[in-house]
Amino acid sequence: MKATFTRRQALQGGAAYGALGLFVAAGLVTPQQALAQQAAWNKAAFDTTDIDATAKALGGGGFAPSDKITLTGPDIAENGAVVPVGVATTLPNVTQIAILVEKNPNTLAANFKMSKDAEPFVTTRVKMGQSSNVYAMVQSDGKLYVAKKEIKVTLGGCGG
Repeated sequence: MKATFTRRQALQGGAAYGALGLFVAAGLVTPQQALAQQAAWNKAAFDTTDIDATAKALGGGGFAPSDKITLTGPDIAENGAVVPVGVATTLPNVTQIAILVEKNPNTLAANFKMSKDAEPFVTTRVKMGQSSNVYAMVQSDGKLYVAKKEIKVTLGGCGG
């Protein structure tokens, strides 16, 4: 049986393992931590198709709205392939920040595990297939809290 392996896959895998190897060699990460990070992938959460299922897969039974979460992003995104989104919170003891896009085929767009020493702030770019509500889901003291923002995606980047 012949395995198919593309050039792109080789470059992506090589770059990721090369960077991880540098961190291990520099003493910033132990080999056990590197393996633990690789095993920490929550495939079930990234396979969910709605907000409630995502919350459950992230370890919560439900979630509550919070005014202590700030979700930033454009009101209108001219390119749905790269929509800038940021999340900041003043909630205490944050252990996880997730970004969810309601109308994407897979709801969970990004998930960040936070250490106790990290400032609870993340920024990234997400892909949106259409106009949708975007949710910031924050785990604080074992409970999930959310904030939402509607982001409109224009067709053809025309801005209207």
